[in-house]
Amino acid sequence: MGVGQKRNTLMVKGAYQALEKFKYEVANELNINTQPIQGDYWGYMTARDCGAVGGHMVKRMIEAAERSLAGQVANQVSTAFQQSINQPATQSQSLSPGGPSVLNNIPGFSQQFQQGQQQPPQ
Repeated sequence: MGVGQKRNTLMVKGAYQALEKFKYEVANELNINTQPIQGDYWGYMTARDCGAVGGHMVKRMIEAAERSLAGQVANQVSTAFQQSINQPATQSQSLSPGGPSVLNNIPGFSQQFQQGQQQPPQ
């Protein structure tokens, strides 16, 4: 595409410079010669090289998102576990050999679902 024909728009406006820097970092990691690039115009690059850069960028962004989600889940479970340890046991909590159920403190997961009395909403 020539100058002025850019159709893709960023979801986060402030991310443009970071994504441009990231693109060049990935190209350098893949040992792709970026000398033919003039300004932001990658038209002189091969489709194979451009596809490799874009593909690796997406791969790394997905990996970062997965790590972020895994960290959030681990943090929620840890917080729920700490809350269950610090709370005195009540009748609403499931008393098992390990103590009160940590699952009671996870948002959206109630004791009724644990005991099979009610099906969770679909």
